[in-house]
Amino acid sequence: MKVLHLEENHPRLIAGLAALGFENDLAYEDSLAEILAKLEQYEGLIIRSKYPIDKAFLKGAKNLKFIGRVGAGLENIDLDAVRAKDIFLINSPEGNRNAVGEHTLGMLLSLMNRLKSGHHSIGNGIWDREGHRGWELSGRTVGIIGYGNTGKSFAKKLTGFEVNTLCYDILSDVGDKNAQQVDWDTLLTQAEVISLHVPQTDKTMGIINKNFIERMAKPFWLLNTSRGAAVVTKDLIRGLKSQKILGAGLDVLEYENRSFSSIFHQESLPPNLQYLMNADNVLLSPHVAGWTQESHVKLATTIVEKIRKRFC
Repeated sequence: MKVLHLEENHPRLIAGLAALGFENDLAYEDSLAEILAKLEQYEGLIIRSKYPIDKAFLKGAKNLKFIGRVGAGLENIDLDAVRAKDIFLINSPEGNRNAVGEHTLGMLLSLMNRLKSGHHSIGNGIWDREGHRGWELSGRTVGIIGYGNTGKSFAKKLTGFEVNTLCYDILSDVGDKNAQQVDWDTLLTQAEVISLHVPQTDKTMGIINKNFIERMAKPFWLLNTSRGAAVVTKDLIRGLKSQKILGAGLDVLEYENRSFSSIFHQESLPPNLQYLMNADNVLLSPHVAGWTQESHVKLATTIVEKIRKRFC
C-alpha cells in the first residue's frame, strides 16, 4: 500500500512502514490543492494537525484505508466523515503521555517555588529571598480533569509526593490507586491545584471560565497541557489579578494557529496574551509538553505498531 505523509515526523515512522512493505511518499511542502489532487492514489495517510481532515478533504480519498494521527488530539478530524468512508483511524496518545506527565509536574513545582520570578530578579541585580518564598506541594490536594493517558501519567508522577490526588472524568470507574475519582462539586470544593488533561470537544471548550473560578472553594494553581481553548483567557487573567488563581502553567494557548506552530501570526499581540507573557506567576511553554526527544520516537513507533497489528 502507498502512504502519503503530510508532515515530518521521526524517521523511524517511515523506516518502520517501509519495513512492513509500505511505499512512503512525502508531501511536506505540497499545497492543499496538490495533496487533494493525488489523494486517491493512497491507501494510507499520516498527519499531525496541519490540515482539517473533513468531508471536503476526504471527497477524493477513494482508496484510503487508514489515517495515522501522530499525537493524541483528534479535533481537526471529522470523525463522522472518516467513519462514513470506513477509514481506520489511529492516534498515539501512549507515545507522549510520560512526557506530558513530567512537563506538568515540572510546571507545577516551578510555579510553587517562584522559579521564573526568582531568575528574573537575579538577572536584574536583585537578591530578594523573602519575596520569593514559595509553597510546598506536600499535603495539598491536586485535582485532575480528564483521567486518560496524560492525566494518569501526571497522577503517577505525583505518587512521589505526599498529596491527595483527585480525578474527574466523564467516564465512570476510571480512578485507580493513584487518584480517587470524585464528582464535579467535590473537585471544586477540595482541590488546590487543577490540571487539565482533556481533548478539545464542545464540552471542554471554555471549561475553565469565570463561573468555574468563582466556584473553586480555595485559591488554586492552574495547569493546562491539553488544549488552549479549554481556558477562557480573559477569565483566567481576572482570576490571577484577584489572586483566586495563584499561578498558571500553560503549555497551550487559545491564540495558537491550527497547526500549533505559532502564536505570533497576528499584526499585534492581543493585550491578554501580553499580560500572560509578562506575569511573574504565569509560566508559558510553546506546546511542547509532549514534545521530548523520547516521545518523538515513541509517537512514531506507536503508529507503526498499530498499523502492523491492523494490516500486516
